[in-house]
Amino acid sequence: MRRTLPHWSGTLAAKAAAFITVMCCALAALLGVLVHVQVTNQTVGQARDQALQRLTQATERYEAGDSLKRGAGVDPPGLPRPLRNLAVGGDRGTMVSDFQGQPTMWAAGPADGDRALAVAVDYSHQARTIQGLDRAILWSSGLAIGATLLVGAFAVTRVTRRLHTTALVARRISAGDLDARVNDPRTDPRTKDPARPQDEVAAVAAALDSMASSLQGKLLAEQRFTADVAHELRTPLTGLHAAAELLPPSRPTELVRDRVAALRTLTEDLLEISRLDTGRERLELDTELLGPLAQRVVRGAGSDTEVRVVRDVAVETDRRRLERVLGNLVANAHKHGRGPVVLTVDGPVVTVRDHGDGFPEYLLAHGPQRFRTEGGAKGHGLGLTIALGQAEVLGARLEFANAPDGGAVATLTLAAEER
Repeated sequence: MRRTLPHWSGTLAAKAAAFITVMCCALAALLGVLVHVQVTNQTVGQARDQALQRLTQATERYEAGDSLKRGAGVDPPGLPRPLRNLAVGGDRGTMVSDFQGQPTMWAAGPADGDRALAVAVDYSHQARTIQGLDRAILWSSGLAIGATLLVGAFAVTRVTRRLHTTALVARRISAGDLDARVNDPRTDPRTKDPARPQDEVAAVAAALDSMASSLQGKLLAEQRFTADVAHELRTPLTGLHAAAELLPPSRPTELVRDRVAALRTLTEDLLEISRLDTGRERLELDTELLGPLAQRVVRGAGSDTEVRVVRDVAVETDRRRLERVLGNLVANAHKHGRGPVVLTVDGPVVTVRDHGDGFPEYLLAHGPQRFRTEGGAKGHGLGLTIALGQAEVLGARLEFANAPDGGAVATLTLAAEER
């Protein structure tokens, strides 16, 4: 089973702080060990030289038959056994050990009769010096690590704050706010310092702002094109409709009138989408009961749709827009699904379900897309796109799903006051 890491471990600031801490600790440990080894070798070397020098003097006095000074003697008590064995074997050496509770530097050499001549030098001062050095290294390393970590955390936090701002702007753009910009002062020609190089975060922010501006321009051009085409089509279609009404009754006349009506509906849909794209739609709010409103929509559609009112509520909404949303959902269910089609009102939640093949995967993943078709199947046209846009204007939530036992389910959730 894979172990799950805590949420904070994935942030750039936490990773940078951990990296800085590990590197500071490693560097402090390396420098501390080097300083400790160097000073210890120097201190021990000086003490060893002093002990060997006293051993030489003691040997001269011992050979001359003079009395030995304090701290020197033959096989004195406390002499470490390894050092005595070395001296009895004919060699001279030194060794540090505790003697009478104090660190002592011993120096020993051979004497007559398999005995060892040794001197003891107080080593407590040198030991305290090394201990003080170790404490100083630990304290200075801790302070250096803390200061470096604070400075590093401050620098990384500034970078991550700018990255979070860039990510927030990217999410706003993806949500439809095409006016959102990072506006990093490091990329603004009015505030940018020419002598200061542009860092990577500023480059990302500049690229995001450039992408947003380009995307906004293309979408605005598309919206203008859609609106212009729809407006230009209305005039000839009006004339075509009038001409079709003058044709004598016949089967071809019915076909012409049917296609003209379809073109007029498509043109009106395009105009409605262009108005929704501009984001300038205004609500005309009124209080409506959802149950009667849903039944009115079904009667107006003239389709065989069952209306179930589980729990009726009053909603403050734009009646025309809400009827447009429900009408499009019902029409889409009959056109692209199979019966029975059921419209259910359960409080502020309205569902429209058919028993066909369900919504395609692309629609469930990305929402309605204009004139999208896939695998040779019929696309869902503009009806669901308009329904989603009008729901957003109403402040409602429109979701699309497939029922477990088959069929498409569109769920509209509104804010309501129960009665």
